[in-house]
Amino acid sequence: MADYTVGLIVGSVSEPSLNRRFAEALVRLAPGAGLTIRDIPIAELPFYGAQYDADFPAVGREFKDAIESVDGLLIVTPEYNRSIPGVLKNAIDWASRPSGQSSLTGKPTGVTGASRGLISSALAQNHLKTILVDQGAPLVGAPEVYIRITDDFFTDDGAIANEGTREFLTAFLGRLHELIRRWQ
Repeated sequence: MADYTVGLIVGSVSEPSLNRRFAEALVRLAPGAGLTIRDIPIAELPFYGAQYDADFPAVGREFKDAIESVDGLLIVTPEYNRSIPGVLKNAIDWASRPSGQSSLTGKPTGVTGASRGLISSALAQNHLKTILVDQGAPLVGAPEVYIRITDDFFTDDGAIANEGTREFLTAFLGRLHELIRRWQ
């Protein structure tokens, strides 16, 4: 099985971030699926505006370059007000611009997220997938991964405590691996 490098975008810049903790636990599972995960930070991106299209700032170019340098993406999003956080939408706007130069087109992508709520981040993930499909990003369709975090979800060292959940998430990462392989 070939190893692929996946860019990780966490749609939260909150401190502490439940989704950052969840993403770090996924990073620990990734080698079992043949993936190496590399963080692509979004906190330093200014608010996108069309004025940048003519003169893309270095931070925007570095962000796009980071996406273009990986084989696929893993986006981990919380749900804010039944959608994705503004900081994540801003990052997608930077990745998709200037018009006709989207870094997301053809980039195999897995989407997940976590919350303490009963429906997890299902609505946010569905909004995010709609945006990504519009950008031409092929998506892992199934399984959909809506993770509810309980007090005993993580071990003391940050791993996922439940063996069945670890196996499920490793299989999800395996589906991302397969999607990347098909798009290579």
